[in-house]
Amino acid sequence: MDFSVLNEALASKSFNKIADICDNLMLQVAAEGVPFRDEWPFAIHLLGHIYIDDINSARFLWKSIPPAIKESQPEVVAAWKIGQKLWTRDYAGVYEAIRGFDWTQQTQVLVAAFSELYTKRMFELLQSAYSTISIQDAAQFLGMSEEDASNYVLGQGWTVDPTSRMITVTKQAIVKEQKLDPGKLQRLTEYVFHLEH
Repeated sequence: MDFSVLNEALASKSFNKIADICDNLMLQVAAEGVPFRDEWPFAIHLLGHIYIDDINSARFLWKSIPPAIKESQPEVVAAWKIGQKLWTRDYAGVYEAIRGFDWTQQTQVLVAAFSELYTKRMFELLQSAYSTISIQDAAQFLGMSEEDASNYVLGQGWTVDPTSRMITVTKQAIVKEQKLDPGKLQRLTEYVFHLEH
């Protein structure tokens, strides 16, 4: 099996393409009637779906993985553990699953990228859902120590009250896109034309 396209995507850190590449390769293998072997990158395939937040596809992939592979490749089980935590919305558990396994060099880069992306998603979730939140809860959502979480949110422009141990969320300014009314544009064009002539 030629995994060069997958390896190129990993090397170029095009992690959002991993799931599609693996899905297409899997379809090619299935069309050729070749059984899946131990060399199939199931962990990377699962993590590719997890990276793009496609938990349903990851779940179906997990169910299709032969039991012998699940028993012989602990990294596949560890990748699915992240998916399980996402499925049950166990936000702190996602970080525990990420840190709870000694990933191979190839998957470690993808897991680290997912962890960073997941932290950004959690930050955006907190920003949209809360006006104030305790340092302890924010740390749990962000998968950090309380001190690291405080420093992280301070860096994002939020305020931390060390006495009450509460964080005040600063909402992002929403930039409204102005829609151009074609009638107004026509009148403006005619006006400018009239001034020039």
